[in-house]
Amino acid sequence: MTVTLEGAPDSDTVELDELTAQLRGRLLELDVDRVESVRIDEAPAGSKPGDAVTLGVLGVTLSPIVLREVFRLLETWMTHRPIRKVRVVFGDDSIELEQATTEDQRRLVEAFIVTHGPVSRAEPEGEADASSA
Repeated sequence: MTVTLEGAPDSDTVELDELTAQLRGRLLELDVDRVESVRIDEAPAGSKPGDAVTLGVLGVTLSPIVLREVFRLLETWMTHRPIRKVRVVFGDDSIELEQATTEDQRRLVEAFIVTHGPVSRAEPEGEADASSA
């Protein structure tokens, strides 16, 4: 999963870098496996190969069961920071969290989690009936 931050219009690269580091720290407090800065394929001219990272982008390794916690953190975290948008890419799908109403944002996140979260462990139809016979 990748998380991309887009700063407010008056944000600069230093502020975005600091916000990314803060978010990384908060994500690591959750039950995620790993949170790393995303490296770019081609380093800018004059930089050392392997040292270039994409500003404002984190790669997060996690179990789908933690997805809801991550989104709750992102929703709360962005409302108290100069962030315009947070984009989350999970597999082939993505979702963008912006300064929408809380209710609209929750509905979008819930739909995303239902699609990508852990599978329900309910018994398949017919098994419960067969075991009670």
